[in-house]
Amino acid sequence: MASGKQTPRQKMIGMMYLVLTALLALNISKEIINSFIVIEEGLINTNRGIDGKNGLLYQQFAAAMANDEKKAKPLYEKATKVKDEANKLSKYIQDLKAELKAQVEFGMAHDKKDPALIKQGDTLRSRYLQKPDDYDIPTLYMIGDDPASIEKDKPSKMLKQKLADYKKFLLSQLDDKAQASIGKNLSILDTQDQYSTDQEKMVSWEWYNFYHMPISAMLANLTRIQNDVKNTEGDVVNELLSSINKNDFKFDAVAARVIAPTSYVLTGEKYTANILVAAYNSTQAPSVWLCKVDTVTGKPIGPIDSTTVKPGADGMSLYEVSAGSTGLQQWSGLIRVKKPDGSYSSYPFKSEYMVAAPSAAVSPTKMNVFYIGVDNPVSISAAGVAPSDITPSMNGGTISSAGKPGDYIVRVTGGAKATISVNAKLNGASKSMGTFEFRIKRVPDPVAYLGNIKGDGQMTKGELNAASGIFARMENFDFDLSFKVISFVMSMNVNGVFVDKKANGPALTGEMKTLLASAKPGGKVFFEQITVQGPDGSLRKIPGVNIKVK
Repeated sequence: MASGKQTPRQKMIGMMYLVLTALLALNISKEIINSFIVIEEGLINTNRGIDGKNGLLYQQFAAAMANDEKKAKPLYEKATKVKDEANKLSKYIQDLKAELKAQVEFGMAHDKKDPALIKQGDTLRSRYLQKPDDYDIPTLYMIGDDPASIEKDKPSKMLKQKLADYKKFLLSQLDDKAQASIGKNLSILDTQDQYSTDQEKMVSWEWYNFYHMPISAMLANLTRIQNDVKNTEGDVVNELLSSINKNDFKFDAVAARVIAPTSYVLTGEKYTANILVAAYNSTQAPSVWLCKVDTVTGKPIGPIDSTTVKPGADGMSLYEVSAGSTGLQQWSGLIRVKKPDGSYSSYPFKSEYMVAAPSAAVSPTKMNVFYIGVDNPVSISAAGVAPSDITPSMNGGTISSAGKPGDYIVRVTGGAKATISVNAKLNGASKSMGTFEFRIKRVPDPVAYLGNIKGDGQMTKGELNAASGIFARMENFDFDLSFKVISFVMSMNVNGVFVDKKANGPALTGEMKTLLASAKPGGKVFFEQITVQGPDGSLRKIPGVNIKVK
């Protein structure tokens, strides 16, 4: 009997979506945008597969009705209601995606619906969007101007309510025992507040899922929610179906199916898949031919391979092949089942899987370079790999854990470049996921200030006398660090003669304050030869401050 539970592939796609969403907060390049498009396409294909799987459940319900209508009818009617509600919610989400694309691509006003533009949006594939990184229009459409106060007629608010109503409806179709059995599966429909690492606080479900998100990511997210709707539909229908004795079924249809733990593998790894007939005779194992199949006649075309597939249990056969070249790999064949008269019935099948080269992402948390003498926060992740299974190493510096899986601190002391190598534990073995090169730069010079004045400025005599000394401040730099003033020279004209006074440290000396007390309006005071010491211990000369007395 088919099940509505998520396959490893679906779980992996969900994990990849979470990783890319985290990377999106770091303002990563268009490759991440493209990755969301690839994930959306994968989710669309997954949704088609779920539809097919759910279709088998409804076929089994129809067979049960033919066998014992009185017993199956009440549960069949519930399953039909579940199907209708799931289709309505899935269509609502599909319409949201079409309207989003119509607004971004064709300029449809957010408060007006143009059926012709929406129809174009529904047929437009995300990879052909002209502005896949646009987030202003999608955010305004889904949640409005203020994510903390979303109006009740905004699509995100309405979708949240529909998901809650849908979950409540699904539970109402089940008895208490069944609710306890699959209640955890339905938790993917929950819409409670989420913790935002970007905001560092709990935010609403709407904010967490749709605020400041480019349309490519938002479309992938909506497709993921459709995936959840279809999966939970299958969970509930399967639970209803299981209430009927499967031994009473009178199967009247047979279909070929391919079940693979994952359709995304790395080069050098093995791709595996189970090939089976949905209804089978446990005493008669099927045989499998790998070949191209004529879509009209259902007969094999070209060479036949009957050795790659191994017989398995429960009517299944195992296909296993090493993943070689990268890209989409397609395969097909026939499942042959022996009939009582000794002849064979053949059932065509086809499937595909994606082979990708090992890859990882190393993302500096604050800058795209490493700075000398400071802690450089870094996040490291690899698609489909748990953070605890990733091991980084570094040349040209040191890398250490920041306490949270996936977060690290990099320290560099000099040089021009540094490299980080990433290894991941896959199937019990360590595998290289790539090497990444970064530039090394010195921390920028700070800016000298006297009070709130930098460069050339003006002060009243009172402001000048109130100043305590010279200070160095970092400007337009994300790291929290400071420079210490080691010394500086103050110069001013006293009775026609320029007088220089030197201070060790940032504070004005007593002599300097005495001179400043004699400053006259229109006169100038120069603070020059400023020496500062950075976090790496090196000394630097920085430009001074020139003050005209008002």
